Amino acid sequence: MNEAEIREQILGLARRLCRMRTADHVFVPGRTQVHYAGRVFDEEEMASLIDCALDGWLTAGPYAERFERAFSDYLGVGHTLLVNSGSSANLLCVAALTSPKLGDRRLRPGDEVITTAAGFPTTLAPLVQHQLVPVCVDVDLGTYNANPDLLREAVSRRTRAIFLPHTLGNPFDLDAVHRIAEKHSLFLLEDNCDSLGSRYDGKPTGSFGHLASHSFFPAHHITMGEGGAVVTDDQELARVVASLRDWGRDCWCEPGQSNSCGQRFTQQHGKLPLGYDHKYVYSHVGYNLKLTDLQAAFGLAQLGKLPGFIEARKRNFTRFHQHLTRYADRLILPEATPHSDPAWFAFPVTVRPEAGFSRGELVGFLEENLVETRTLFGGNLLRQPAFLDIHHRVVGGLSNTDLVMNNTFFVGVYPGIDEARAAYVMEVFDRFFQVST
Repeated sequence: MNEAEIREQILGLARRLCRMRTADHVFVPGRTQVHYAGRVFDEEEMASLIDCALDGWLTAGPYAERFERAFSDYLGVGHTLLVNSGSSANLLCVAALTSPKLGDRRLRPGDEVITTAAGFPTTLAPLVQHQLVPVCVDVDLGTYNANPDLLREAVSRRTRAIFLPHTLGNPFDLDAVHRIAEKHSLFLLEDNCDSLGSRYDGKPTGSFGHLASHSFFPAHHITMGEGGAVVTDDQELARVVASLRDWGRDCWCEPGQSNSCGQRFTQQHGKLPLGYDHKYVYSHVGYNLKLTDLQAAFGLAQLGKLPGFIEARKRNFTRFHQHLTRYADRLILPEATPHSDPAWFAFPVTVRPEAGFSRGELVGFLEENLVETRTLFGGNLLRQPAFLDIHHRVVGGLSNTDLVMNNTFFVGVYPGIDEARAAYVMEVFDRFFQVST
């Protein structure tokens, strides 16, 4: 056999093996756990992964380039920069705004960034790491997004940016946030890690801000195992993010390329000798946050399935919402932000203080019956050990954030929850309320 025939045989056997492994996955109510999230893939992802491996690509290469183009097209943005995680994407979004390349626009230590304390720690952590001051506002129950009125109150003479998550796939009020950002000339950063496929006024979230982060962890809408991306329409910011991701280098040549600018050996940089090799000039204190082409190959196959994944999430969300409405006197059910079409990450539930039972009792019953749950990430992050002593400001109090910390949890809506699993989840909720009534 020639090389092409051998490759085709390898890919064919890989597809066959993948089909064999998934053929006997039978759900047994009460014996099979219903996960809150998980990877959903088939033989196409496996074949794409192996096809990349057979070419010997280990670092980012052709598949990464194809994914970045396809992802930019999907969001309608100019630049996608792949990184090794959504948390790294958040880090780069914040770090980019502190770049000397931005001149007077750059953020400096002591500048304020408006955000929330109800969420995931790596939205807040980069602000602390760059000596910026988080200004935390409370969230609205049901949407779990920042209260727009409090956002307006939070702006001070030191405020330079707004960095907010679209919580659990539910877009924050982009009209209100845009008005605030434009009025005060603030940078807008979107944490879109939980919200790929969500839309606001028909436009994808993750495409509104100066920069936006995305995550491809297995719990998210598509996966590369690990992986993430920063997207932007601003070429200058894209080059800064690429520099920070790639060791802090000043050169923007792609790997394997040289002298794209035609000035590799003719420029003066810092106090280096005139003509020092531009490929080894470093204009930022950077990192190495790149991903591999193997991950991108897997992700590219996933991206083609995103529309179906989104529909499955919406379908499960609707099932749960319609069913649990009967318990709305004891549960606060989620609601979409006006003008939005969420691609829900999960189904959040808040136990009302007057419900007559605690979150712990309901979650305990669900978990005992193999329905997996999670809290809304870190609850009130300002009460977490890592953030107790950070320099910060709070506007208007965080009573709802504390309620989220104590009373909110979520169950999954991901595509791995089929009709049988969804029916079982609803049945377990019903059994709990029969017992607790």
